[in-house]
Amino acid sequence: MDIQIIARDGEPEYAVLPWAQYQALLKAAGINAAPVQQPAAPLATSPEPILPGLDQLRSLREGKGIAIEALARTVGISPSYLAMIENGERQPDAAIRRSLAWELTVPGWRDES
Repeated sequence: MDIQIIARDGEPEYAVLPWAQYQALLKAAGINAAPVQQPAAPLATSPEPILPGLDQLRSLREGKGIAIEALARTVGISPSYLAMIENGERQPDAAIRRSLAWELTVPGWRDES
């Protein structure tokens, strides 16, 4: 299985797995899952807003004295991916943004869904 574990405070909090594997687990457990409705297409094509302060991710992390490896491990991503996020080469998905905001105590982290 291709599972990504997302941890908070050093403890596993979420497990992310491919949809087909999730469906297979439900079937094996004897659970009939209801079909998932696809979300409506967004009206605007503007990029997703970044939580307050995440545009300054590196300075936030360094200001708290957190090594890039430690933050990446806590959030459940690789240090190289976190470096790409800090350099603006990659845009993290909503779950990673929330985890980063939580770990760095960014105000407003609960406002993003």
